[in-house]
Amino acid sequence: MAPQLAKSYHPSPDVKGAWWQNAVFYQIYPRSFQDTNGDGIGDLQGISDRLDYLVDLGIDAIWISPIYPSPMVDFGYDVADFCDIHPMFGDLATFDRLLGAAHERQLKVILDYVPNHSSDQHPWFQESRRSRDNPKRDWYIWHPARADGSVPNNWESIFGGSVWAWDEATGEYYLHTFVPEQPDLNWRNPAVVAAMHDVIRFWLDRGVDGLRVDAVTCLMKDQAFRDNPPAEPGSYWTQFDIALEPRYTMHLPETFRQVQLMRAVFDEYEARVHIGETGVAEAAELV
Repeated sequence: MAPQLAKSYHPSPDVKGAWWQNAVFYQIYPRSFQDTNGDGIGDLQGISDRLDYLVDLGIDAIWISPIYPSPMVDFGYDVADFCDIHPMFGDLATFDRLLGAAHERQLKVILDYVPNHSSDQHPWFQESRRSRDNPKRDWYIWHPARADGSVPNNWESIFGGSVWAWDEATGEYYLHTFVPEQPDLNWRNPAVVAAMHDVIRFWLDRGVDGLRVDAVTCLMKDQAFRDNPPAEPGSYWTQFDIALEPRYTMHLPETFRQVQLMRAVFDEYEARVHIGETGVAEAAELV
């Protein structure tokens, strides 16, 4: 994204002295961190039991990978409920105790926030795929097949193959940037934006110190569904064996605007951090 475009949206706030500037963050994947009930799966109580150890390491903040209800097709990044805890990790009461214990030790707690997509088992998607006229149809990105029945365009999934999955029941394709079990939410729908902003508030209201925003560069897609062009030989993308430059599927200017709107929600609270997963090809896209 061009720097002048970024500046036109919002000037950089004064963040001098913000707690996160010099903080040491420690990522925890809860399933493999500490099991306390003998089922072989790490849990929230296990994190609580290790807080003093983390303090001794000099950690300032813990970033906990997804703990939401999920079929676990993609390590919990396929979320079936954005405002609850997967039973294998505990429950909301267990989480609240962990949060309180961390804060008693001056430890900040950051959660993963997955706004680009949900699980295909999420009630929103289950409603969306019931019929073409369902009120939640436009909460996800649906598109008819081409005249010959083929996919709408050449867009590729991050995990390989087309981004389009066929839904037999309603006779249309839905878009998934990652696996088919992770249908993309439609961030051009104001109802989706409002619902996902409420998810942010749900966790910040509980006292969470911030969120790491997963796959944020993928949030907006080209409205005209134009084909992505071939990646130039020797370009950033070819080092990852990516044949197409994701010009119309990543880093769209509208994404920056959505990030600014998210930031406005965080700014309703005091001293909350908003971290994006923002791998980029060009330095200008960081601005």
